[in-house]
Amino acid sequence: MERLLLSGNEAIALGACHAGLKLAAAYPGTPSTEILEAIAKFPGIYSEWSSNEAVAVEVALGASYTGVRAMACMKHVGLNVAADAFMAASTTGVRGGLLIVAADDPGIHSSQNEQDSRNYARLGKVPCLEPSDSQEAYDFARTAFQLSEEFDTPVLLRPTTRVCHSKSVVIPSPKLEPARTPEFRHEPGKLVMLPGAARERWHKVLERWEKLAAYTETSALNRVVEGSAELGIVASGIGYQYAREVFPNASFLKLGMTHPLPGRLLRDFAGRVKTLLVIEELEDFIEQSLRSQGIAALGKEIFPRTGEFSPDIIRDSAVKAGIISNAPAKSLPAAGLARRPPLLCPGCPHSGVFFTLSSLGHRSTLPGKKPRTPKMTICGDIGCYTLGAYQPLGVIDTCGCMGAGISQAAGMAKAGAAEKPLAVIGDSTFMHSGINSLLNAVYNQAKICVLILDNGTTAMTGHQGHPGSGVAATGQPAPRVIIEELVRGAGVRNASVVDAFDLKAVRAELRRAMASSELEVIIVRGDCPTLTRKRGRPRVISTEKCDDCGACLLIGCSAIKKSESGGIIVDPGVCVGEYCTLCQQICPKEAISESIGVAA
Repeated sequence: MERLLLSGNEAIALGACHAGLKLAAAYPGTPSTEILEAIAKFPGIYSEWSSNEAVAVEVALGASYTGVRAMACMKHVGLNVAADAFMAASTTGVRGGLLIVAADDPGIHSSQNEQDSRNYARLGKVPCLEPSDSQEAYDFARTAFQLSEEFDTPVLLRPTTRVCHSKSVVIPSPKLEPARTPEFRHEPGKLVMLPGAARERWHKVLERWEKLAAYTETSALNRVVEGSAELGIVASGIGYQYAREVFPNASFLKLGMTHPLPGRLLRDFAGRVKTLLVIEELEDFIEQSLRSQGIAALGKEIFPRTGEFSPDIIRDSAVKAGIISNAPAKSLPAAGLARRPPLLCPGCPHSGVFFTLSSLGHRSTLPGKKPRTPKMTICGDIGCYTLGAYQPLGVIDTCGCMGAGISQAAGMAKAGAAEKPLAVIGDSTFMHSGINSLLNAVYNQAKICVLILDNGTTAMTGHQGHPGSGVAATGQPAPRVIIEELVRGAGVRNASVVDAFDLKAVRAELRRAMASSELEVIIVRGDCPTLTRKRGRPRVISTEKCDDCGACLLIGCSAIKKSESGGIIVDPGVCVGEYCTLCQQICPKEAISESIGVAA
């Protein structure tokens, strides 16, 4: 019997493949990214990085309409973007099985908010499955396609960060090869959602819901683990694993399908135990359902409503509530570990433009100098460049959701802001949702300055392709959308391209654009160093010329630091040399130069 050690994301990919998947579409976002990366390695399955999550769902739904099995993958906030397409899929139903994966991020490890995707399952009246380990991630992905086709519905799979990235043993089942040829059948009453057809389809959705509610009562996805009658625990996802560790003798109702919930099974289980707990990360989703049925249970008054759970958190909460009497000593991290603040990488093409904005906008101050009142309003976006919000740069004033920076800047301009607002957006985010914002700014004549930071990849999530990268999900070459051509085609009259590592050009172009009374777009282009892996001769600081003014430290480059003796040095192990030279360009004493005799 084959045994594989897989992460939850890898297990979802393998389960979908073994279920006969034919098409997968996704937009990268932690913690879901590796699902499509794993699928792209399987032969016979078409995979793509879509321009955004809504497009991914629409592509997968279109494939489903031809009768093949398809899936779309995203992180939780991506489901916000895809909500319209998600609801459309719920209303029309499917032909081939359709799996939508939305990976939640309790604790906000790599996101801009913390939300519970199960609420979308409730809104769309679709089944929601929650795996608690890699084996269930594999099994639930397979089962989802069967459910989808049996009940004519998309299925939402909701893993969380810990399940996505933790590895455990998976025993795979034989691969299925559904014998079906892609074929579209004309059925306007099902697929053309004019009001009359939509009214009829909604009745079908409600009928489907009743059938799903009956199915979940006896489904093997939900199971009882017998234990003490003194304490019963209803749990799902990774919370179940933690709860088993903390309460080894309790009885458990382990829910794999958390929507719809098995009302009769819940009532029966509650009636067999003296005290009933609900342990679930984020919202009191299960707990609310229990209480709506008149079932007494303890949940969020004991366990946190926010953040990622752990055995320690569950144990401490139970001790505080008097459910258990004591807690063992916690394991503490090793003392003396170096802290690594969030920084842009050495040689990052964003560093130069951010240093320039910091200087022009009075955000940075040389050591010993009096801080200045900040100038300029800089609306940010989602990506590596959001790190520009941290010191010593401090140049991001807003950041909420993908593509919002351009629209927020336009809103500020239309509200009568005294200074011309500036928006910063990356190339992948621009392709994702910034294009619509730019079109709106052109149409409504917003007098703003837009900086598109083009490093040729979706860097923060691991260098995935996008329409402007020229690289497909499989790693093969793909057509490349040229950003400046797209911008000019959208009606922007003033669009320029500058080298991200030419500080004089960046500063001059910024000054010109901010002084203009028109909508200006500047594309700041430079390669991501962790993608190209270029290394040149590192820079070195002359101790004779350097006066420790600290100007080079304001770049925020992790290759430049204070030595133990107090002087400023460049770490030759991480400096990318001539592929950057930002520090060399800004040094007022010309104390930084190419190292002699140090190999690249």
